[in-house]
Amino acid sequence: MLLRRCILLAALIYLDLVSAATIQKRGSLIPVPTPATPRTWKDRVRAVFFGRSEQPLQKKKEQTNRRHNPLSHYVHDIVLRFNISGPSEAAAMSDAINTLYLDVWSATSSHVDIRMPRGTVPLLLDVLPESMRNAHAPLVQSLADAALETYPGGVESPLPHAPQAMLQPTTGERSDILFFQDYQPLNVIVAWMKLLESLFPSHVELLTIGQSFEGRKIHALKVGREKSSGKKKKAIVITGAAHAREWISVSTVCYLAYAMITGFSRDDKGIDTMVKEFDWIFLPTLNVDGYVYTWEQDRLWRKNRQPTSLAFCKGIDLDRAYNYHFDAPSVSSYNPCSDMFPGGYPFQAQESREFANWADSLIKNGTKIVSLLDMHSYSQEILYPYSYSCEAHPPDLENLEELAMGLAKAIRIQSGEHYEVTSACEGTGFAGLPGTTGGGSMLDYFYAKMKVHYPFQIKLRDTGSHGFLLPKENIVPTGAEMFNLLKYLSQFLLDDGSPTAVIKPSDEL
Repeated sequence: MLLRRCILLAALIYLDLVSAATIQKRGSLIPVPTPATPRTWKDRVRAVFFGRSEQPLQKKKEQTNRRHNPLSHYVHDIVLRFNISGPSEAAAMSDAINTLYLDVWSATSSHVDIRMPRGTVPLLLDVLPESMRNAHAPLVQSLADAALETYPGGVESPLPHAPQAMLQPTTGERSDILFFQDYQPLNVIVAWMKLLESLFPSHVELLTIGQSFEGRKIHALKVGREKSSGKKKKAIVITGAAHAREWISVSTVCYLAYAMITGFSRDDKGIDTMVKEFDWIFLPTLNVDGYVYTWEQDRLWRKNRQPTSLAFCKGIDLDRAYNYHFDAPSVSSYNPCSDMFPGGYPFQAQESREFANWADSLIKNGTKIVSLLDMHSYSQEILYPYSYSCEAHPPDLENLEELAMGLAKAIRIQSGEHYEVTSACEGTGFAGLPGTTGGGSMLDYFYAKMKVHYPFQIKLRDTGSHGFLLPKENIVPTGAEMFNLLKYLSQFLLDDGSPTAVIKPSDEL
C-alpha cells in the first residue's frame, strides 16, 4: 500500500508540475482565481496523502497582509458522479477513495459524487474495476467557475450605508429583498440579526448560545411572544451550517426567521399563531469558524477549525461529534484528515458541545424542545432517526414517517419540488461507503438523549447538478418551500400529531 501511494504521489506531482490553467475573468465578483504560487514538495505530499492542502506553507507569512484566494484550491478540479452496482463496486470505490484521499460530496447505494483534480481522474479509473471505468458522468465541469458564481460583489460584502436597506425590496417586489439576492458572509449575517432585534423587539431576541473554538459567538434569533399566563412555551429549533460549505442552509434559516418575524401581525393568522404558540430558535451558522474559512480561505471547507492530533489536518465534523453511538476508532473516518473525522472522543468539537449544553440548559429550565430541523445540502431529502444504524428503528417510527411525508407534501404544494423521505441511515451522505457509519449525529442525539419527539435532518436543493455550489437564484425559492414546511409542522404539532389540513403555498417575501 505504501509503495502504491508513493507511485501515485509521484504521478500527481508530475501532473501538477506540467499542468497550468487560468480562469477567464468574469465580471468583478471577487478576485479572479489565478494559478496559485507553485507549491512546495511538502504541500504536494500533504495534498496527496491527506486531501486538499490547508494552505501553501510558503503563504503563511503572507496571510497577515492579504486574504488568501478561497478558490485557488479548485482551479483544476471537477466533480464526477460514479454509478455503483452492488456491494463489490461500493467496496472498490471506498478503497479507492481512502487510497487517494478524495473529497466525497455524496454517497448512496447507487452513486457516489467525488471532487478531484482532473489529473487524478486517470489514477482513480486505474484502481477501479473495469465495470466502473465508464460508469461516470461530470456534475461540475469547472469547480472554480461554479464556486465563483456563489459569491456576491466581494469576498466580504459590507452592509449598505443604511442598514435598513437590507430589509427593503430593490424593485418594489417583496421577493426582491436585498439580503436574499446573494449569499452573505458572517459579519453581515450577525449585523442583520442585530438589526432585526432592534426593529422588532416585541417578538425577536438575539441569543448567544455559545462560543466557537476560535472565539466567535454563536448567535441565534428567538422569535415568539410571551403568553399572558406566563407559562413556558414549547420550542422548535432550526439550525444551519453544521457543515461550513453548505451555504444554502445558512440563507434558508435566515429566510425562515425573516419570513416569520415580518409576517407576524400582518393579517396572517397562521403566522400569528405560530409566533404566539411556540418559541422558534433560528441558528443560521453553527459552524461559525468553518463558515468564515469558506469565505476567506477555502470555499469547500466542511469541518470546524479545531486542531487535531495532526497539526496539518485541522477540523472535526460537527455532525459526527455527539455523544450517542459515537463512531469507534475502527471506522475509516477516524482519520484527522478525513472530512468526516468525528474527533478523538464525544463532544471534542467545541461548537457541538456548546450547542448541546445550551439545549440541555434550556430543557432543564422548563422549555421542552418538540422539534429540531437541521438544515443541510444537498439531495432534497427529509431524514428521520436513526443515523447510526439501519438495523435500529425509533419506537415512534410511524409518527416520524407520517410527519415527514406531510412536510414533503407541503414542499410539493409550494414549489413542485420532490423531497425523498427516508431514515438518516439510508439517506444521501456517506451511507453508501463501506467502513463509514452515521454515529454521533446531532439528529440521533437530540432524539434519544434530549427526548425531542420530531427531529429531522433536511437536505436542501438540489439533487446534484450544482451540489454544494447552488446558484444564488435558488435562495428565495428554497426558503419559500421551507417556510411552507414550517407552517405544516406548526399545525401538525398544534393538532397533537393528528392529520392536518393541506397547507396552501406561502407568499414569497
